[in-house]
Amino acid sequence: MPLPVAFQGELGAFSEDAVRTWFGADVEPVPCREFREVGDAVRAGRVAAGLLPVENSLAGTVQPAYDVLMEPGFAVVGEVIRPIRHFLLGLPGSNLKDLRRVLSHPVALAQCGRFLSQHPGVEAVAVYDTAGAAREVSERGDATLGAVASSRAAERYGLEILASDLQDRSDNQTRFLVIRLTESDPLPGEGESADRAWKTALLVETENRPGSLVEILLPFSAEGVNLSKLESRPGVTPWTYRFVLELEGSPRDRDVAQAISQVRDRAQSVRVLGSFRPWREEGLQSEERAATRDPDGGPPLS
Repeated sequence: MPLPVAFQGELGAFSEDAVRTWFGADVEPVPCREFREVGDAVRAGRVAAGLLPVENSLAGTVQPAYDVLMEPGFAVVGEVIRPIRHFLLGLPGSNLKDLRRVLSHPVALAQCGRFLSQHPGVEAVAVYDTAGAAREVSERGDATLGAVASSRAAERYGLEILASDLQDRSDNQTRFLVIRLTESDPLPGEGESADRAWKTALLVETENRPGSLVEILLPFSAEGVNLSKLESRPGVTPWTYRFVLELEGSPRDRDVAQAISQVRDRAQSVRVLGSFRPWREEGLQSEERAATRDPDGGPPLS
């Protein structure tokens, strides 16, 4: 029986592609309208796991996704990075010059700023999902309406591709994290490939006073632990903050364990969100590699 995995968006979204990439063919992608619904589905046991897009290489952090993974009871157990190619979709027979409005997720629109600025007569309209935008264009039957979405969405909703590769840079990518309930059984593929390093995500809350953030960062420097991500989110009370830290290594490593122990002594609270294997590009198919190559035919951009 296929493993049910929740994601935000409609079938045909980039998140569905990421679900299939991490979990393989034996998976049932379960669409959710909002990020919080992904968490709700995992918490209620309706799905085995959820997948959240946490950052894009052009648009930056996807903050609502971080708010979900910080909720109690979730463990971060996986990571996948996918090349993102945006296509302008329209009804069969329509034309770019006829478009007056283009629908897409706000993060997707942010990745296509150059294209949109070159077409000032087309209004960019933010909606909840890229594939949902494609479905709306298909259902409304309006030739002046377009969508920015994936080629998968074009196929699913019977639309034509009017323009390709709208993203501002050819190496546009989105990073996703896989979550499950802390107390649930490990997922298929979780923790495999012993030859690969580990990453760990922490949730840290500090006191609201000068130097408190510096104090929790210094132990990692002192122990030689590299931090790859630092994200600030609002705390439980107004004008207090929690920080999501991602670091290279596992709490089983001596240097990481010592750094975390020191942070516990200095912070108001520390929670290990999870440890997981970093994604690596070797998993990409050849056509996906092409999407991340330099337009002049050079090696993948970094």
